[in-house]
Amino acid sequence: MADIQYYGTGRRKTSTARVYLRPGSGDIKVNRRTFDEYFPNEALRMIIRQPLSLTDTIGKFDILVNVDGGGTAGQAGAVRHGITRALLEFNADLRPTLKKAGLVTRDPRKKERKKYGQKGARKRFQFSKR
Repeated sequence: MADIQYYGTGRRKTSTARVYLRPGSGDIKVNRRTFDEYFPNEALRMIIRQPLSLTDTIGKFDILVNVDGGGTAGQAGAVRHGITRALLEFNADLRPTLKKAGLVTRDPRKKERKKYGQKGARKRFQFSKR
């Protein structure tokens, strides 16, 4: 019973999160640090807890997360996606609930590349007629 765990990979922007759900008391560890220590922003913590609160599984799993790349917002999105995928591995019947909330789909938005001969992805140098 103690060796049961559910795995999910979450991605967002340039961040990747490997999430392990193990039956437990609701303890969340991110990169071997406490959840509150790694994500001091309450809004990001709320984003991460979203799939758990929707499926009424808060306090049922200990969550171990390894997250890499990007910034805090991207990492939070990646962790949320990873938790969602791990929950689907735990119980596929949760899919309609999570899908309706838009948590199953990976957010495809990424930074657009800078174009050559220009200032940025969309920004242009100032045009001068004369």
